[in-house]
Amino acid sequence: MKVMVFHTGLHKESICMNYGLFDVEKSQCLFHGTINRIAQTDSSLIIRKDGSSLTTQVQVPNCASGTALAIESLTAEEHRVIDSPKEIDAVGHRVAHGGEKFKIPVVIDEKIVDDIRKCIPLAPLHNPYNLIVIETAKEILQAVPHVAVFDSCFHLSLPDYAFIYGIPYELYMKYGIRRYGFQGLSHQSVAERAAAMLGRPLEELRLITCHLGDGASMTAIRKGRAVDTSMGFTPAEGLLMSTRAGDMDPSIIPYLMERNGANVREASALINQKGGMLGISAISGDIREILAAMQDGSYRARLAFNVFCYRIKKYISSYMGVLGGADVIVFTGDTGETVPQVRGAALKGLEFMGIAVDEEKNGPAVSGEHEISASASLVKIISMPSGEEMVIAREAAKLINTK
Repeated sequence: MKVMVFHTGLHKESICMNYGLFDVEKSQCLFHGTINRIAQTDSSLIIRKDGSSLTTQVQVPNCASGTALAIESLTAEEHRVIDSPKEIDAVGHRVAHGGEKFKIPVVIDEKIVDDIRKCIPLAPLHNPYNLIVIETAKEILQAVPHVAVFDSCFHLSLPDYAFIYGIPYELYMKYGIRRYGFQGLSHQSVAERAAAMLGRPLEELRLITCHLGDGASMTAIRKGRAVDTSMGFTPAEGLLMSTRAGDMDPSIIPYLMERNGANVREASALINQKGGMLGISAISGDIREILAAMQDGSYRARLAFNVFCYRIKKYISSYMGVLGGADVIVFTGDTGETVPQVRGAALKGLEFMGIAVDEEKNGPAVSGEHEISASASLVKIISMPSGEEMVIAREAAKLINTK
């Protein structure tokens, strides 16, 4: 079965669309494309196929035109992967937030579109773009079943004591204010892949998964189910991130609103766009630029790096308590997979928990699936790329095949 996958969201404050064509039976990505900086003057299309990459400057004024371009690129002569869109058996759409309503993937119809639209207040920066892609793709590929796979589903297994906030319970009942967690497809994908890599059933494992990128989150997983996660009602909670503040005293916001006269929009920008490593360093939210500034002796860059790694260490330590120990720690995301300094600093000093990194294995040459734990480590430590788009493809195929 050939499944086309759309994964659209904000990346570095601009819209990015990742898409691909997957052969589900062979667990193979046949074709992958990325449209960067949609609605910007410098949009680009990156095509990856058969181990090669081709970048083209394109004009993509909105998500609808990006969706059309993505579908057209599958049959374009210079990098054709299929002869006709009729070869596509299903389309899987990553949807950022389904609230508590959507607990499993669903075939998309008009009612589902309306229900996803009702979840926009929970993900105002993502769900609207997801809906545009869904509606455009359904219009172009009318004969193909479309499936919504929700990034929020994986964390709906959290027990009530892990997702309820210490505010009046009526606010949860009325507005759905609770911990939802995000990046669930990534956490699910690496948990499944780590179990396969170790040759052990996922249901036997206790895992701590660390998705570290511009957005960063961690999840405690027992028997294949999430039992706690660092992001909350929104992605702003938890770890320090590129531009998000992460955990902070909520009273800081009304304090600043009273002292500086900040309005709600300015307060939100402080938390989401002006905080994180960018806010601390005043240099950048990009970990590579932070590392370069550290080499030049920047105190604030080193402070941002230290806070980032310290928060990861705190969550690992707390999740060891939640799980009663861990069998596996997984690092993924652009930073988690490719920046050994972060992995090393975050795990340093945790040997008393049975967590020990092999410095040679944890070198800059590490890429792909790679175990970096020392031989004496009681906990396996793995770095690997996220496979969330393959999860979307498999979930879509599974649902279509049961219909």
